[in-house]
Amino acid sequence: MMLLFLLLALLVIGYLNYPKLNLIAGFASKNMASSIFIGKRTAASVAKNDNNVPLIKLADVKVAKNSTTGTVFGLMPRKTVYREGLGCVLVNDTYDENKPYLQPNRAITKATNFPFDSSKPADILFNHVDFPKLNTAIAHSFSDAEVKKTRTVLVYHKGKIIAEKYADGFNKDSRILGWSMTKSILATLYGMLEYEGKIDLNTPAPILAWQNDERKNITLNHLLRMQSGLAWDENYTTISDVTKMLFLDSDMTKAQVEKEAVAKPTETWNYSSGTSNLLSGILRDRFANRQDYLDFPYKTLIDKIGMNSMLLEADMDGNYIASSYSWATTRDWAKFGILYLNKGNWNGTQLFDENWVNYITTPTKNSEGVYGAHFWLNAGGKFPDVPRDMFSANGFQGQYVFVIPSKDLVVVRMGLAENPTFDVNEFLSEIISAINE
Repeated sequence: MMLLFLLLALLVIGYLNYPKLNLIAGFASKNMASSIFIGKRTAASVAKNDNNVPLIKLADVKVAKNSTTGTVFGLMPRKTVYREGLGCVLVNDTYDENKPYLQPNRAITKATNFPFDSSKPADILFNHVDFPKLNTAIAHSFSDAEVKKTRTVLVYHKGKIIAEKYADGFNKDSRILGWSMTKSILATLYGMLEYEGKIDLNTPAPILAWQNDERKNITLNHLLRMQSGLAWDENYTTISDVTKMLFLDSDMTKAQVEKEAVAKPTETWNYSSGTSNLLSGILRDRFANRQDYLDFPYKTLIDKIGMNSMLLEADMDGNYIASSYSWATTRDWAKFGILYLNKGNWNGTQLFDENWVNYITTPTKNSEGVYGAHFWLNAGGKFPDVPRDMFSANGFQGQYVFVIPSKDLVVVRMGLAENPTFDVNEFLSEIISAINE
């Protein structure tokens, strides 16, 4: 009888967890493919570090010329394919690898020193910076490597890189996944459209399926602030809205569209990657054709500010995955922060209205001062030893672009551990304490 009970228990556990294998294999396959084909990492390094986390490490990933396939105990094979210009994508049985696809046109210009002035060494130019103290602070952020898992740090102040450090295996040319920092890239595109008078954020979102129910009152502003009132489960530890979207959906722009309203707009704040991909779909539908949509982020923002290394990944249907998947070097991520430090002005050209910074840094109702419009804030004093005007683009596992206007400071940190394991308050306060002004 006991043996029968144990057998039944194992069958029940297997039945309940079998669908998770799909997500585990999918994550491992996608992460391996992008890290190899975009990040130029080795499969051994990715397996040892990036995929060596609970559950994901159960997966075995085989690498082919332009693809990877992940399985768990030989079950649930999930294939990821690399597409030039669009990055890596999990595919299903309907995907035709021989079918032609569109890719974005790039206008990459020859690199210049801007915005990293190298005319004079920073340690000669800035006598208000305690460089030994700053270097100690940066070194501290790399200490205890198995816990903090810092990969890169860059500190920019008054037109100069005043500190820059890379862990073994990474350098200034290494492209690193920004995860949800992609959301802030997306928001910036909306800011640029608003500056050009092409969009009004207070107009209802143009979603046909919402026009006959209470969702018709949801505006673009509500979506940018994650206060639409739509149902969404942002849980990465189980089968949830976000994991099903990222690892099962061929068109990720639809996941949030299909959710019901659980509150009126502004009544709740609920962080939702589905919302960001919905906004990517709304952006797509503004263009007469798919090619113009694919070109827009590069033509308008990315290539214009010299983020030449950046790559936005797309889903199986060719939509930018604005919630999660963009790759760039640490210096190019810094350029994005510098654009915001300079209130949208890039080498004399205004890309978005100065008031856009006020908009994205205005705390969203019910967020307790931690969230604005697709940017994170310190307005509520979450980090007590960091200026309240600090705002940031944040990504899963501790990807950060911090902008601190009152200190004329941009700090980029990339890694595999996030707050509180990687102590953001300690990290930033130690850097700030080295700048005496």
